[in-house]
Amino acid sequence: MPLELAYVTLVSRDADRTAHFLGRTLGLARTDVAVADGARTVPLFAAGSGAVAVLAAGDPFVDGEARAGVHHVALAVPDPERAAAEAQAKGVARLPGNPGYGLQRRHRVALDPAATAGVRLYLTEPVERRASPAGKVQRIDHIGIASAGNRAAIDIFCGRLGLELESQQTDMEVEIAVESFTSDKYGVVYHTRPPRPVGGLRVAFVTAGDCELEFLQNFDPGLGGSVDHASAGTTRQDQGAIARFIASRGPGLHHLAFKVSDIDAMLADAERDGFAIIDRAGRPGSRRASIGFLAPKSLGGILVHFVQRN
Repeated sequence: MPLELAYVTLVSRDADRTAHFLGRTLGLARTDVAVADGARTVPLFAAGSGAVAVLAAGDPFVDGEARAGVHHVALAVPDPERAAAEAQAKGVARLPGNPGYGLQRRHRVALDPAATAGVRLYLTEPVERRASPAGKVQRIDHIGIASAGNRAAIDIFCGRLGLELESQQTDMEVEIAVESFTSDKYGVVYHTRPPRPVGGLRVAFVTAGDCELEFLQNFDPGLGGSVDHASAGTTRQDQGAIARFIASRGPGLHHLAFKVSDIDAMLADAERDGFAIIDRAGRPGSRRASIGFLAPKSLGGILVHFVQRN
């Protein structure tokens, strides 16, 4: 049974500001949809064939989660019970006694995060929403996941749940020391030492509809690496961020990325609207893309970045 992204749910310490960013800054169409018992609604923003739901920290729909970030992913299937039974037959257990209704009162089934590499994952009936007009954002590019082991994650999501492995790569930042020998008679001689790795990630992309799940595994836990929030990101900074996330929260959903047509203009628009940015211009990223991050503090604690790729 094919699985595609229905929506990804964000928990924000400032839900109104996060909704403003998605609706006004990014230009995504908003649909207010009923949640769980139908007594209230939450905003759902269309991005490509997927969507983004925004909930306030502590909301019952996210089990009272107080920590901000990407809370869960819902994959659309015609029959969630059947899909969950098929997954369980392949060793991916469901959570017992989980709520039967999700957004728009669609039936859903929760899978056990212990069986899905730490990812909070629901199987849900498809959700209807207004499509976003063609504009600055093309779709959700990927959902970043801090991974304790990509081999196990690929086995679960591709081997058991039936998603497709799009690609794998290793990102590594190295330092090369250069010595110079300067003589008033013989001139200057330069000598380079062997490169020394200072930060790395193993990355696996798994396709879910028109976006990917991006599994990010610390390449070498012994590399360490601190995160300097005042400067533009690097591979070493990215590696340090994943290592720190797993140390504090364990493996699981980490960030959300949007595919855009002009990353530098998109970063400028975000800054103009009062959202702090980490990268002032696109920098090299995975799959021959340019990437640029926003500061989580300006989005209610949620880490978001843009991707531009042909």
